Formats: sequence, C-alpha cells, structure tokens
Amino acid sequence: MKNYLIDNSDPLVDDLLRRMEKAGKALDKLEMPERRSFNGQRFLTDSELSAILKISRRTLQEYRSAGIIPYYLICGKVLYKESEIQQFLEEGRKRSLDEQELL
Repeated sequence: MKNYLIDNSDPLVDDLLRRMEKAGKALDKLEMPERRSFNGQRFLTDSELSAILKISRRTLQEYRSAGIIPYYLICGKVLYKESEIQQFLEEGRKRSLDEQELL
C-alpha cells in the first residue's frame, strides 16, 4: 500500500479549502451587524420590525394608528424600542392549557 500525504498541493484539498472559504464569506454576509444602542436601548426601524414579526409595514402603520403598538416618531422616522416590543409581545401571549391553573 502506497503512503499518500495530503497537503495544499493536492487539487482535492485545494478545492475543499476554496469551498470552505466561500462558505465562510457567505455566512459572514448572513450575520446581522451589531446594532448600535442608545443609552443601552436598541431601536428597530419599520422594515426591521416588520421582517421580525413577519407582517407588512402597512400592518405596522395600522397598529400605530390604532394605538396598539408603542413607537417613536422622530423627524418623520418611525422607531420602535426593542424592549417595549418584547414587553408588548409577552403581555399579548396566550397561555396553553398546560400552563394554566385548572380550578
């Protein structure tokens, strides 16, 4: 049996390394950039929140108009405080039968 040393000069190894590098670059693009915070609070834009909640921006506008969802309007730009949205979602959570205390 012949001994075979695998190194970078092997075309299969070279191909594997190129594919791994390409996959790493693709993953870097998918990562969300670190969001800046203001006094420790993070804010979401209209498009970011609609993508997270999987609803349209028009639906967010209807929620704002009806006073359902908390928001900030600064020079025509709508922002949502992430902690307030999380609290809003927790308050609207319906408990399952297993979690409810049966009388």
